[in-house]
Amino acid sequence: MKRYSIAMIAPCPFPANYGTPGAIREMCETLSARGHQVHIITYPFGEDLPIGTAKLWRPWYWSKSSKLHAGPSCKKILLDLFLLLKVLRVVRSEKIDLIHGHNYEGALIGWVAKLFTGKPLVYNAVNLMADELPTYGFIKPAFLAGPIARFLDRIVTRIPDYFITVTKNLGDALQQRGAPAGRITFVACGVKTAMFDGSNGEALRARHEVGQRPVVMYTGINSPFQRIDHLLRAFSLTLQAEPTALLMVVSPLKHDPDLAPNRELAESLGISQSVRWIEGQTLAELPDYLAMANVTAISRPEVPGHPIKLLNYMAAAKPIVCFEGAAKGVRHMKEAYVVPDHDWQALGRGIVALMRNPELATRLGQRAKQVVARDFDWSRLCAKVEHIYDGLMAAEPVALELERVRTPRRRTGSFAKHEPAEVVSLDEAREPIVPIVSGVKESA
Repeated sequence: MKRYSIAMIAPCPFPANYGTPGAIREMCETLSARGHQVHIITYPFGEDLPIGTAKLWRPWYWSKSSKLHAGPSCKKILLDLFLLLKVLRVVRSEKIDLIHGHNYEGALIGWVAKLFTGKPLVYNAVNLMADELPTYGFIKPAFLAGPIARFLDRIVTRIPDYFITVTKNLGDALQQRGAPAGRITFVACGVKTAMFDGSNGEALRARHEVGQRPVVMYTGINSPFQRIDHLLRAFSLTLQAEPTALLMVVSPLKHDPDLAPNRELAESLGISQSVRWIEGQTLAELPDYLAMANVTAISRPEVPGHPIKLLNYMAAAKPIVCFEGAAKGVRHMKEAYVVPDHDWQALGRGIVALMRNPELATRLGQRAKQVVARDFDWSRLCAKVEHIYDGLMAAEPVALELERVRTPRRRTGSFAKHEPAEVVSLDEAREPIVPIVSGVKESA
């Protein structure tokens, strides 16, 4: 196995114990353990979490404040500019072999770095901008958000040398927008199941004075696209059937900026006395929080990426109720209770069904744990990432030679602009990378 020096662009607070930052951290930790030199270029702030032997690089910034909303902001635009300058410096000083960018900003920053350095770019796609940008309220007037998002979705399909997508559906969506099919591979996010071994929720039940009440739990941020409003409305139905039930919304952010509107909705629904809002949950606490839960829930529909919270629920062997769009690698009544997107009444009925049938809940949770251990192990997933690196680096000299023949004065590390007949694709050079999760869902 060849070892590479990798510039891993993480345009987010890092390390962090939620969502995409958490997945990036565990990927980097695994790649570094497999012998690669991983250089993580990220924002000037993050949590104190392990990253293996990977090296952190942070740009200069006048403030060390970590208060940053999910989504676009003027502050993030400035941070990304400083991040680009740091990426260029690291690529040149550390003899980087290739650039691996996460999120849209990572793709754009990586593309500029590729233009200056000639290094190939892998884009790790986790979402479509069309699904998220309109929900943030950043673009004014609001009606422009949709067209801008669709434009960005097309731009990002034209700049990387290779695409990694965390779901097959996302890969299909990028292909429809112009990404070449032969340069897209589905590599799911992973989870380290060992962290959930030996978890115990009794101390947290005592801390939060929960007693023996049945607990419905959501772990994650309160951003609008997570549709906590669906969860609150679903839980209002749950309370009609199970009046002692408690909903716990557990956020890793110490001051979640999107929590207030959800609190207000809970008040208007008359359920606030049965909802606990937890902020600042640490990674070390996550297994014990999930150990408290009788049922776990995901209320975001139509998810193009892979919900990390789903993997955590599965690794903790918890019964899961979710919408179809979030059911990545799980099937209805096989590993989870899956309901149609946006049908919050069905979400509520699913929660009640699992509460009233502990045998079914246990069976679904145990099957989910078996699936996550089999299909979402980081070592297996990173072996697929290495396969991509190998093919990309093997194709690089061919691309450079073709580029010199065509345009002697121009040198680039990209081979994405050449016709497939002139450059051997990764799929032709090696055995195809087979998706490890079918994503097939059975109807109720």
